[in-house]
Amino acid sequence: MELKNIINNGQFDLHLHTTASDGSFSPSEVVEMAAAKGLKTIAITDHDTTDGLKEAMETGKKLGVNVIPGIELSTKYKGKNIDILGYGISASNSLLETLKKIRDHRENRAQLIVKKFCELGLAITDEDVLKHSKGDVIARPHIAKAVVEKGYAKTVQEVFDHYLADGKPCAVDKMVLSPEEGIRLIHQSGGVAVLAHPVLIQDDLIVEELMQLSFDGIEVWHRKHRPDDVSRYKTQAKKYKKFVTGGSDYHNDEHLIGDFGFNL
Repeated sequence: MELKNIINNGQFDLHLHTTASDGSFSPSEVVEMAAAKGLKTIAITDHDTTDGLKEAMETGKKLGVNVIPGIELSTKYKGKNIDILGYGISASNSLLETLKKIRDHRENRAQLIVKKFCELGLAITDEDVLKHSKGDVIARPHIAKAVVEKGYAKTVQEVFDHYLADGKPCAVDKMVLSPEEGIRLIHQSGGVAVLAHPVLIQDDLIVEELMQLSFDGIEVWHRKHRPDDVSRYKTQAKKYKKFVTGGSDYHNDEHLIGDFGFNL
């Protein structure tokens, strides 16, 4: 896997989610959409799981799309959520054991969130939530969709804004790693570690501190990054000798596969 060549070649999207975590489409469907868009290389980077990789890679072989096995690990640093993209990973024992712990905690977390909604008088059940989860993982968007379906809110974003975002009444902390732990897990699994969507951290000083860790790269292009963000992160990549990547962070039809402001 030579990411520099992939970036130079264009026709890529290195940040895609499927029903293995909180995406709306199966791994096969995401690869099919990428192929229809004319992409040559993609990375499946589901949150804290590798469950969708086998299906995606098999579909990629059939359709002539190079599928990089990836992941997006949840970490926390100085109170900020720091997501780390891992590319070219293999299923090491240390990674699988850690992901199981995260998964077990997430299942319990979902139940606690549902309970909090009920305590506020917004009655939803586990069954209501499961209807919106096409995979085995229950994530916050699935809970938000159940809340909308019950008529307690008009949109998923409204649910997050009023109930699920950090500090809101139904928020429950995830089990998260430190950035150092996340980077180490990815390296132990034979992968390279990339700081995801740095603009979402909303603190340039923290991004600067993170760049001094053993990250291999930084996600310069992202659908949330403006041209001035791209320019700033390119400068940081050069300063700290990190390679650059990009991706759409695709989850659903509100996003566009392959469209994330890429321009060398």
